[in-house]
Amino acid sequence: MGNSLKFMKKLIVVADWANDSLCNQEFQSATEGFLKKTLDCRISFVSSTPSTIHTSYIIQQIVSTEERLGKPRQTVLFGNTDPRVQTKTATNKAQGADFVIVKLKSGMFLCGPNAGHSFSLIKNKISKIYLHKDLSKGSQFRSRELYSKASAQLVENRMSELELIEASTDIVPDLKAMFIGHIDNYGNIKTTIKLSELRTKHSPGDHVNVEINGIKKTANFVDNLFGGNLGDLVIYPGSSGDIDNPYVEISIWRHFTEKDISTGREVFGNPRPGNKITLS
Repeated sequence: MGNSLKFMKKLIVVADWANDSLCNQEFQSATEGFLKKTLDCRISFVSSTPSTIHTSYIIQQIVSTEERLGKPRQTVLFGNTDPRVQTKTATNKAQGADFVIVKLKSGMFLCGPNAGHSFSLIKNKISKIYLHKDLSKGSQFRSRELYSKASAQLVENRMSELELIEASTDIVPDLKAMFIGHIDNYGNIKTTIKLSELRTKHSPGDHVNVEINGIKKTANFVDNLFGGNLGDLVIYPGSSGDIDNPYVEISIWRHFTEKDISTGREVFGNPRPGNKITLS
C-alpha cells in the first residue's frame, strides 16, 4: 500500500475569503474529495484583502521564501482574489477573470484567476503560463466547486486532466507606480517600492516626502526600522522581497509603552493595501 501512495505537494491558499474559517473548511473538504492518490492534504491558508495588489504582494513573498528556504518543486499556491475589476456592470453567471496555471522557473506551480495584478509581482519568475478553459464562469462557488478540483489536480501532478492552452506572460499586467503592498500586525507599511528605486533619488540620511491616503508626511531614510530615533517616521529597507533588493517599509519605531503608540498605519489615517504612494 505504501508504494501505491505518493507524497503530495503542499498547497498554500492565498485568498480574500481566507479569514472565514467556514470558507477554509469547505475548500479543504472539496480539495480532499478531489484527491485520488493521497490520503491526507497539507493545506495552509493566508488571508488577503479584496485588493489584487495585496494578494500579489503576499504571493511574491511566499514564493520568495519557498524558493530560498522551502521546497518550491513540492509546493502549489492557489491565489484567489477576484473583485471583477474588469467591469462595473452586471456579469453573466458571476463570470470572473480567466483561470490560469503558472509554472515558475524554480519549478513551483501557482494557479488562480488572473484578476487585476494578482500575479504581477512574480511575473519575472514565470517559465510557462496556461489558460484553463471554462473555469471563469458558471457558479458563485467556483472556489469550492471548480478551483479546488484544479488545485487537487496540480497537487497530484494530474496535468493531463487539465484543459490548458499555453499563453503569453503578457496576459499578466505589469505593476507600475508605487503602492502599499501589505500592512503587518505592528502597523508597518510594506510597499511595492524596491530599495534600488528609492536610491535613484535619495540617499540614507535624506528626508523623503511621503503622501499616502491624502496625508503628507516627511520620513527619514535610514537603513532599518531602528536606524533613527525612537518616535521618528522612517523609510527603510524591509524584510520582504529579494534580500539584495528588498521592498522598503514606512513606519515608526516604538517601544509600545508610550502614550502614543501610532506607527505607519495610524500616521497615514489607516490606509489599505493597494493604496497609492507618492514620494518626492
